[in-house]
Amino acid sequence: MALTHYACTHCGGWILWFDSREPVACPNCTDVRNALPQEDFTYLPIGEAPGQFSTQWQETLPGLWEFWTTPQLGLGSHGWLLQRDEGNIAFEAAPFYDEASRRQLAVLGGIRVLAASHPHGYGALWQLQKFFDPELIIHKDDLKYTKAFRVNHPIDDFHAIGAEHEMLRLGGHYEGQTALYDHPRRILFLGDALKIDFDAAGVPVALSCHKGYHYAIPLTRDELLHYREVFGRFDFAHVCTPFEFGRGVNQALATALIDYLLTHGIHTSPVPLTSLQAYV
Repeated sequence: MALTHYACTHCGGWILWFDSREPVACPNCTDVRNALPQEDFTYLPIGEAPGQFSTQWQETLPGLWEFWTTPQLGLGSHGWLLQRDEGNIAFEAAPFYDEASRRQLAVLGGIRVLAASHPHGYGALWQLQKFFDPELIIHKDDLKYTKAFRVNHPIDDFHAIGAEHEMLRLGGHYEGQTALYDHPRRILFLGDALKIDFDAAGVPVALSCHKGYHYAIPLTRDELLHYREVFGRFDFAHVCTPFEFGRGVNQALATALIDYLLTHGIHTSPVPLTSLQAYV
């Protein structure tokens, strides 16, 4: 029986399933780290995506490109493209890539290495793999969430991509959640290790972290200490999550959040940046 890809309209995650019937339930949404839909699961077959959805992009910093889907599909993940002479790295993915965005990716140099932090950032990784045939890197502890695409390079807790990019397991939110550090741009791609609140002008004003965001499940003490250890290894000036660019969210602020939680009690509520200044 033939297989096809369906997107869960609630979270935007893709499921490889039989083309004669829709999936029964979305594995992302039935996991405790995500919420269930209000009524029932609905799915978008890949053949119905063109025309309903388009892909937008922008150069967020020199050589750092951001891709997203409009109207928003599911949680609305964003994909990042890091241009480099040795071959581009794509980290995380938008929920859908239309033909124009695929042409743009080709113009920018294509994709040599494709990776993601954890399932909430997978988006349409399978499309990028289909069209660019990259090395696809996922931490070994998250392989059980990768049925929609084929991982051809599972990794352990540390992996170097050339001399200027490092991947290091964060854990916490997901067992295999893995960060990517871009040394030239001083950016830490940290999955959902941090949740950023913004003001109306798009300026970061508060930080939080969680094991499960929708159900306000906090991290454990040891998980927070491991986050702090990873943050302490990299002199980052900005962060990228699967959903946003955190301009100015740097190493000092990220570690200050951990110290604040360990001092005042572990919770999932946003902590204003003004409250973190005493820990910087």
